[in-house]
Amino acid sequence: MAFDVRFWGVRGSIACPSTQHIKYGGNTSCIEVIVGDRTFVLDAGTGIRDLGQEFLNRNVRDAHLLLTHTHWDHINGFPFFTPAYDPSRSIHIMAGHLHSRDGGIYGALSAQMDSPMFPVPLEAMQAKMRFDDFEAGDSFNLYPDVKVKTAALNHPNGATGYRIEFDGKSMCYITDTEHVEGEMDQKILNLIEGTDLVIYDSMYTEEEYKTKVGWGHSTWNEGVKLCRAANVKQMAIFHHEPSHVDDFMDKLEAEAHKTWKNTFVAREGMVINLD
Repeated sequence: MAFDVRFWGVRGSIACPSTQHIKYGGNTSCIEVIVGDRTFVLDAGTGIRDLGQEFLNRNVRDAHLLLTHTHWDHINGFPFFTPAYDPSRSIHIMAGHLHSRDGGIYGALSAQMDSPMFPVPLEAMQAKMRFDDFEAGDSFNLYPDVKVKTAALNHPNGATGYRIEFDGKSMCYITDTEHVEGEMDQKILNLIEGTDLVIYDSMYTEEEYKTKVGWGHSTWNEGVKLCRAANVKQMAIFHHEPSHVDDFMDKLEAEAHKTWKNTFVAREGMVINLD
């Protein structure tokens, strides 16, 4: 049974489509996960626009959109997600950081499309959309054979990490999160234990992190520590800092691979097959 992970947006903070971001990509966070004949989308950064075109090409009619949080770089592609305007399609949107806030995830997505920020309101999206708020840390079966586990992440305004399990395989999406030096996040360790692939927030180098404490992001070095401790099979370096151009990322990947051969840098268009 298929278990494929495809990267549609790998960048953090802001999209940067320049000639220096060709190899790794300039779109912000968006991951597609195909398990069997079901489709999940993790985050709705600018990468979701191209994913929407792919949905039209493949005639994908039903999908779950799981959001880590609602900072702009993780939702600002949502108004350009063409399938959401098609009444023949269904989208189940979920988030774990707004359960105690009035309006929840529906209110947050609606606000970014409200005047004067955007000319087209959320109500113009005619797809059958369901909005659900849960509490980070919850687990649920979206299908009888697909289990989703979650954990709260250390990020300003809150964020949620996800684990998707299917047919004896699993992947985890851990962004945006900040580590505490000298400590390993037990919530993350519990979530990623024994998984086949972890996509980890590696926005900063260790040197950069020294001046970014409190900004809500981590390093590939910390990700490797967590993955090794949790017996993870491989780790994708993700949420690239916009100033980290292709040459920089080439060197970063080489350094990371020397530290742990089972790590690699996520690139737009890359597909990881877990089955």
